Amino acid sequence: MTLGIGGAWIANLTALEPLRPWFIASTLLFVGLAFRRLYLQPQVCEPGAASALPIVLKRQQMIFWIVALALLALLSVPWLAPQSL
Repeated sequence: MTLGIGGAWIANLTALEPLRPWFIASTLLFVGLAFRRLYLQPQVCEPGAASALPIVLKRQQMIFWIVALALLALLSVPWLAPQSL
């Protein structure tokens, strides 16, 4: 029963299909901004703050790449799904 209700609700999201390019563009924009923040801008932290620790930056970078790969997989589904039929 839960799957049926969820499936019916998700079917209504097809109304957002014309906005897909805008959603993809905004997603890529925010991923690019996160990349710039992590890799291209110098870290501004007060000495002794938790953000000044190298392990915190490494963790943030690892989480960034996990999320970026997940987003890439999700964005590629519409192009890959028809091939699996």
